Formats: sequence, structure tokens, C-alpha cells
Amino acid sequence: MRIGLDLGGTKTEIVALGDGGRELFRKRTDTPAASYDAIVATLAGLINDAETALGQRGTVGVGIPGAISARTGLVKNANTTALNGRPLDRDLARALGREVRCQNDANCLALSEAVDGAGTGRRVVFAAILGTGCGAGIALDGRPWSGANLVAGEWGHNPLPWPTPDEFPGPACWCGKTSCIEKWISGTGFAEDYARAAGHCLKGEQIVALARRGDAAARGALDRYAHRLARALAHVVNLLDPDVIVLGGGMSNVDELYELVPPQLARYVFGGEADTPVVRSKHGDSSGVRGAAWLWN
Repeated sequence: MRIGLDLGGTKTEIVALGDGGRELFRKRTDTPAASYDAIVATLAGLINDAETALGQRGTVGVGIPGAISARTGLVKNANTTALNGRPLDRDLARALGREVRCQNDANCLALSEAVDGAGTGRRVVFAAILGTGCGAGIALDGRPWSGANLVAGEWGHNPLPWPTPDEFPGPACWCGKTSCIEKWISGTGFAEDYARAAGHCLKGEQIVALARRGDAAARGALDRYAHRLARALAHVVNLLDPDVIVLGGGMSNVDELYELVPPQLARYVFGGEADTPVVRSKHGDSSGVRGAAWLWN
């Protein structure tokens, strides 16, 4: 049995997988994001709940919104800031009495989709999470690729490529830089762009609904978003040239993106040719937690 946990900023989810990825158990609970000790206790409690319900022990993998530094062994780059500077894998392993594997949540998405999702059978899978923030992960030959500095796939904190005059210098990002891809193509960035143009705030799903009804301001925001996403993904193709690009997160549910983005890739990919498929994640919101379980594949 493989147990996976997806540690999010507001919710933490656990899944237990049996043979062939068959789901045996699933549960969600609120994340006590302000307290590191409470986070460890919550993870351990969920694992205990699953193993008690199923009557067996499993391997444990955890997807986290950051990475564990190869230099220090401590969590870094986590937007759940209570994790930063803490040895989460070691503390959870101590609580459970067994080894725990931790991996960036976007890498877990890529792994999940590579093993039995939209990237099955593809050697190089690039998976982007377009949610409250924007991150991405890479799977090579069915295994997560973290890189020497554990930042492989951290595409969201590069600058938006080929900016138009009205996009310069771009909004400030929480990471300390400006015009990060995350500030443009996260769900938050989509809503903020609409608010700047329309003069009032709406949620992403409301903007998409208005665009479908022909509202000019909403349609303009959706078209700008698709153009920015195409430029950002073309940058990935120029660097990595993946076999498939898989989209997850809330914005991945916008059907129009799969019509608007692929035709624009070739405008920015070197050589003017881009046949890279851009597809929705097969496992949706559950993909990251399944990928955490597959860390013990």
C-alpha cells in the first residue's frame, strides 16, 4: 500500500493506493498552517486514520509547497511559511517510525500524470499548477526531476517572456522580484488583470462566465491570459521541449485555454514549429496527492 499526502495552504489530503493505483482510502482536513508542530501532528494523524481503517501499513510520500534543501535538509521556498527552515521529512519519519519521502507538490503532479494520467507513456512530462499561485514540475521516464538545486520546474518565478509595452515593468511578486509568470497566469493574476482593466473585482470563474456571455472586458482578460500562458509555455518548450504539457489547478478547468493556447505556441517557439500537446490533468485536484503516493513507485 502506498500512502500519499498533499500538504496545501488551506487543506491537507491523504490517499492510500493499492495495486495498480486503485484508491483504497481518501480524506481531507484543514491545514493548521500557522503551526509547524500542528502540521506534523495532522499529517501523522491522517496516516494513522488511513492505516487503522485499512488494517495495514503503507509507504509514505508527501507533496509540499516548497522543497527540502539538499544543502541543509530543511524546507525552503514554501508559501506555507511555518515549514521553512524545518526538517519536515525527518520529523514526520520520527513520529511514524519509518522513512518518509517529500517532494515538491508540482513535481508530484507531474509524476502522477506521468505514471497513470494524461502523460502516460511519455518520457518528458511538464506539469503546471495554475491556481492561487503558479508552479510546475517535471517527470522524466516516470520519475520526478528536481535538479541539482531542487528548483527544476520553478517556472512561475521567471519573468513573463516577450512582454508587451503595457506589461512592463510588471507587478511586484512576493518572492521579491517583478513580473514573475506567477503574477500573470495564476488564477490570482487572472483576476487582478481583469480588475485593473475593468475597475472592479471578480473571481476567476465569474470572469470566465462573463466572457462566455460576450462581455468585452471579461473576454479581453481571457484573451490576454491565453496569450501570456502561450508565451510562458513557449519558453518551456525552448528550454525543455517536453513530450506533453499537462495543466492542473483551477485555471486548468477553463476549456477555452485548450483552443486558444496551442495555436499561439509556434509564434514564440524557436523555429516557428510547436506540436507539443497541451492537455488537462487526468486526475484533476487529486493528481498531486496520487503523485505523492507514487514517490514509492
